[in-house]
Amino acid sequence: MTFNPLEQQGIPLDRQLRNWRELNVPQLDPDHSDPYARCRVITMNGIEVEAIMFSHHFARHCPDLDVRRQLAEVRYIEQQQQKAVNWLLPGLASVLETTIAYEQVAVDLTAWVARMEPDPYLKQAFEFGMLEDFDHLYRYANLYELIEHRKAEKIVDALTEVMPGRPTPLHHRHPIDNVRDHYDKDTASPISKLHTLTIMAAEQQTMNFYMNVGPEYMEEIARRLYQEIGLIEEEHVTHYESLLDPNETWWEMLVNHEYNECYMYHSFMETESDDRLKSIWELHLAMELEHLRIACDLMRRHQGREPAEILAPSFPEPVTFEPNKIYIREILATQIDLTTLGTGYVRDAHERFQRFQDRLHGGEPAPSDQVLEETTAKFGQDYRMETEGPHPVPSMRRPAH
Repeated sequence: MTFNPLEQQGIPLDRQLRNWRELNVPQLDPDHSDPYARCRVITMNGIEVEAIMFSHHFARHCPDLDVRRQLAEVRYIEQQQQKAVNWLLPGLASVLETTIAYEQVAVDLTAWVARMEPDPYLKQAFEFGMLEDFDHLYRYANLYELIEHRKAEKIVDALTEVMPGRPTPLHHRHPIDNVRDHYDKDTASPISKLHTLTIMAAEQQTMNFYMNVGPEYMEEIARRLYQEIGLIEEEHVTHYESLLDPNETWWEMLVNHEYNECYMYHSFMETESDDRLKSIWELHLAMELEHLRIACDLMRRHQGREPAEILAPSFPEPVTFEPNKIYIREILATQIDLTTLGTGYVRDAHERFQRFQDRLHGGEPAPSDQVLEETTAKFGQDYRMETEGPHPVPSMRRPAH
């Protein structure tokens, strides 16, 4: 059944303000909730944070007082939405448990988007980043066993495999090789714009999270791993944001952000297994429909364009969290040795890549490798959860004992 948000009635803005009791959402149960319910929460937190930060940046560049007031009014409601969403995460979970859930989001959300992406260049960009997040999940899972003596299957269930991806030390590239070509705003498919905005927002929130929680650990190995992967998240945000067309006007960007929020809330409302969460997604969708209407009116007034010219006439298939194990194994088998050169991809380490590696690592093992060394020394082997058989890349299989 098609859903065109431009034809739907939302909740009027003056009725969207919630009191403290209404914002007091029930926490997820970390032991009994669907892991993908937690993934949807983490994703929507990233979407809301991006919407809020974009609105702030727009306001800082907008001389029109009335527009700045309109942005501020909508932005306050989106701050309430972000609080309601992010406060669903369980307070019982450790920072590292939440981190592993963040990486599960990065793996399965990016894999799903890559599977659905019609543009080959964007698809390649999503697959490239996904293989790196897949390895981050593996490294954090080993850290989890090392310092908390627990296993990551408690968090990811059997939905996402935990095993080596593109090795984390090889993710460190010269910054200019993280900048991709951007799509063309006038010819790109609307779904491509939504995919790019969604993955950029998710990676940006992961970057923000690691920037802040990394030093909360006492263990030196944990602090160092968060430093390392936090720097790679900077690379990933650069990688994904560079895919956006910088020629889009502020009004186009505003409308795209609001449309994407509607699309994501609608997707999760359609696919949610937890009725309590489903009601929150439904409420926030009704709010976002009004935010989209306001953005469209601003575009008509200030740019003289009809938003329907740039938006999909109805929502694409709902964004779905589901296992992507076979797809990921195929990408592992064919793309694990890729790196970037300029705006493209190569299989051989080039001079600029090697110089950057030598300077950054300084002849020492990266923290991500030290985690594996310490885990293996303590438990006799690294931590993995390979539910579909041996690793698809023979050189990455555990040595036979």
